[in-house]
Amino acid sequence: MTASTTADPSRIALITGGSRGLGRSAALALAADGVDVILTYVSNDASAQAVVAQIEAEGRRAVALRLDVGDSTTFAAFADSVKAALAATWQRERFDFLVNNAGVGLHANFEDTTEAQFDMLFNLHLKGPYFLTQKLLPLINDGGRIVNVSSGLTRFSMAGASAYAAMKGGVETLTRYLAKELGARGITANTIAPGAIETDFSGGMVRDNPQVNAMVAGFTALGRAGQPDDIGGAIAGLLGEGNRWVNAQRIEASGGMLV
Repeated sequence: MTASTTADPSRIALITGGSRGLGRSAALALAADGVDVILTYVSNDASAQAVVAQIEAEGRRAVALRLDVGDSTTFAAFADSVKAALAATWQRERFDFLVNNAGVGLHANFEDTTEAQFDMLFNLHLKGPYFLTQKLLPLINDGGRIVNVSSGLTRFSMAGASAYAAMKGGVETLTRYLAKELGARGITANTIAPGAIETDFSGGMVRDNPQVNAMVAGFTALGRAGQPDDIGGAIAGLLGEGNRWVNAQRIEASGGMLV
């Protein structure tokens, strides 16, 4: 296995979209478990630095780097930024965990979805994680782990999510291939598929619309919509030492939606 360049035993996770929502929750949950974090954000530096400060308050180290996962032309420069951050903050060349989380929602019926919307979702949710993971692979330690964030919408269908769910279906297939091809390096790859969560995703539809929230609660076995920490905790748990033998799996964290 590839060793770190120093005796620093810290585990380091890189989380895309870590300044808000599920990514923020995952970053804080991992920090509470003793993991250092590199998080990415698109434009809101203040929010990203606030998460860094919270992680540092937990006694861990963190760095925020700007990244648009929908623009693959920036990935080589981003990998260089990761290398520089690893060297400056940890005196290391590699990190341990990659969480491909960044994304946006789209609610549009099939007949109304435009090519521009489809391409945006493709670039951000499928092409982005594919080529970002490829570019970062030399920086991931042997024995590391990859978690790709999918959606419950790949199992159950709701009108208005055809393009988004199609991309996430691709992510789930990609994850199995990553597990197959990276197994020789001891790297695992799994998918976590959240149900409906109270965040600003899709304009805060589940969080801010009482009717939608009540509908979600009604068809969820645990009787409520999900909270960000439900998913952040699940991601941290999947990256915990006790789950080192879990590989090539789709793990749904939905509270039992539509079971």
